[in-house]
Amino acid sequence: MRDDFVSIRPAIITTRSSAITTANKPTRPRVAASSYLNTAPLIWSFQYGTRQHLVELVTDAAPARCADLLANGEAEVALVPVIDYQRMPELKAVPDVCVGSHRAVRSVVLVSKHEELRNARRVVLDTSSRTSQALVKIIFREFLNCEPEWTTSSPHLETMLEGNDAALLIGDPAMNLPEHLHVFDLATLWRQFTGTGFIFAMWMARAGVSEKIIGIDFAGARDEGLANLDDIISRSEAGLSLSPADIREYLTVNITFQVDETLAQGLRLYFQLAHKHGLIESSRPLEFLGD
Repeated sequence: MRDDFVSIRPAIITTRSSAITTANKPTRPRVAASSYLNTAPLIWSFQYGTRQHLVELVTDAAPARCADLLANGEAEVALVPVIDYQRMPELKAVPDVCVGSHRAVRSVVLVSKHEELRNARRVVLDTSSRTSQALVKIIFREFLNCEPEWTTSSPHLETMLEGNDAALLIGDPAMNLPEHLHVFDLATLWRQFTGTGFIFAMWMARAGVSEKIIGIDFAGARDEGLANLDDIISRSEAGLSLSPADIREYLTVNITFQVDETLAQGLRLYFQLAHKHGLIESSRPLEFLGD
């Protein structure tokens, strides 16, 4: 059994006269999401709210790891980097719910030693999110017309910048950075180049198990989480070097949790450019649960 995933399985009890088993009872769907601050409103309902008994929630995995749990059948639904939709053809998306940004996202950044990104010759990419890895490559290839040397690393900035010019960081580690470095917000760059918003992650499920989660209201869970921001802020501030006001601004201004047309347009363009630059084999339109 994996150390970062705990599966609760019913026990089997046998007696001389009969065999009593709970093994055939329905199990709760396993739902995986990262524990980054930007997921908190999407999972609060499953952790503390009215839906906490509907699913078995796994929250100790990075976004890329959540996609692996989904691919390996260790989760029925997961909040995954959107690029994995194109790399796992059996996936379907939950409609109307996302982790996205219309302008500055704050938690997906390229940290550079250089004031001009074109001067970055070696770029190291955080292994936590495949969407952001592809986005950085698209920005360099499509909009900056240059190709640095790429490498990957776990998210430790000091180590990442040893021998490299720039480093991609995502999530909470990206929100507390040294002032002497140049920080480029990827959602801001995307907006400048394309005029659209950007979706980083969505709830997704494998088509074969989608019926197990079709009755779970992920949009309703999002709304319940956003209605309980005070509790989310109270639970989050101890582990972050952010003030309560900063956390609230991040979750209400920087991050958007609902798909609108500018985000959908940005996602379609992102898929097209990822295909153009050889980052995915094909670009298929989103298919949603319930369609």
